[in-house]
Amino acid sequence: MKIIASDYDGTLNHGGIGDKKREAIKRWRKSGNLFGLVSGRGAKDVIRIQKEQNFECDFLIGCNGAVIINSDGTVLYESRCDGALAKPLLKYIEELGCTWANVQTAFDCVIDEDDNERLSDEFTLETIPEIPYFNQISTILPDDDESARVTAAIKEKFGKYLNPLQNGRCIDIVAADMNKAQGLYKLLEFVGASYDDMITVGDNINDTHMIAEFRSYAMENGVQSIKDIADYEIKGITELIEKEL
Repeated sequence: MKIIASDYDGTLNHGGIGDKKREAIKRWRKSGNLFGLVSGRGAKDVIRIQKEQNFECDFLIGCNGAVIINSDGTVLYESRCDGALAKPLLKYIEELGCTWANVQTAFDCVIDEDDNERLSDEFTLETIPEIPYFNQISTILPDDDESARVTAAIKEKFGKYLNPLQNGRCIDIVAADMNKAQGLYKLLEFVGASYDDMITVGDNINDTHMIAEFRSYAMENGVQSIKDIADYEIKGITELIEKEL
């Protein structure tokens, strides 16, 4: 048995998910292998994506490894950050110029400091309730350089407890010991597989840990730093599956 753990944005969903990709994934699984997503998106989002895009999968991993979901929707594992860190972190990233954040937990809320843009069911920093934990807090900056600046500042101030992962303009903030590679190690325990069974594929900076840790493929459209550390380079998921079969 082999396992393909694929990033979503820019990787599985590079040019859309058409019938050719769906059929390749079906062949992969029919051959006794596993296929799933490992994304920076929140848990609810990866579940929605799989249903809407209608591709077969054996697992969904959201929040950069922090939440592992079985094919039937059961949560197998969560990495939880202390909820007491949420407000200080949100206040700090606001000071750094962030006006929007998504707090991803069972509570799942959006913080938006722009009154002109905020929807009725969103919160401001002042109105967000106390939460016991969060899996990930995400924010977005105007450009990659600003995102890198804020990522470094968060790392310096909260690095003992939290790990900020840059993904282009976006920043996903998880527990200090969490990243996509760590989530995949947890997955291996649940499915009873070994390190050598894992194959990863991605395209952006937040894929770095899993691309460096396991046998890996980088997308041709990916950032150079990912292509530099990957074992192979491909145009898309269908090509990867054909190679591995």
